[in-house]
Amino acid sequence: MGKIILVTGGSRSGKSTFAEKLLKDKEEVLYIATAVVTDDEMKKRIENHKLRRNPNWITHEGYRGLGNVIRNSQCQYIMLECIGTMITNIIFEKKVDFDNITFDEIKELEEYIMEEVKSIIFSINISSKHILIVTNEVGLSIVPEYKLGRIFVDILGRVNQFIAQSSDEVYLIACGLPLKLK
Repeated sequence: MGKIILVTGGSRSGKSTFAEKLLKDKEEVLYIATAVVTDDEMKKRIENHKLRRNPNWITHEGYRGLGNVIRNSQCQYIMLECIGTMITNIIFEKKVDFDNITFDEIKELEEYIMEEVKSIIFSINISSKHILIVTNEVGLSIVPEYKLGRIFVDILGRVNQFIAQSSDEVYLIACGLPLKLK
């Protein structure tokens, strides 16, 4: 059975750096990068992440079908960066008027996202692989003013709870410092 480590924290808390340090001595790592270039700023962020990583690591850029990516990888260690970005990309794939989205449509979207997450967890559980999953902590901030923000926070919050319950270890990063929760 595989091992799951969840690393969570706020924006710029140091969660990615912490997760990468946990894998620093590992040569064969599959790094799953879920970010998509949407503008020059995002392009620069992605470039900075690439420069920081071990050049021997294998990178998969994508945010869908990750359970299959994990199952098909020969790497023993995997880092998934990041669940929040993956969910954002899936949400924006849906060409929906989020100001007028119905409760049933939100529920359907969340179930779709949760199936993607369950596939990731299942793929680790049936293997002997180790995965570090990075996510954004959204439970410590104010409730967003806009409906799309509330939808995102609600879905990511429940996804984070599911992953945390499925994880062997959970770390909360604040000011670059890790606090082991589980």
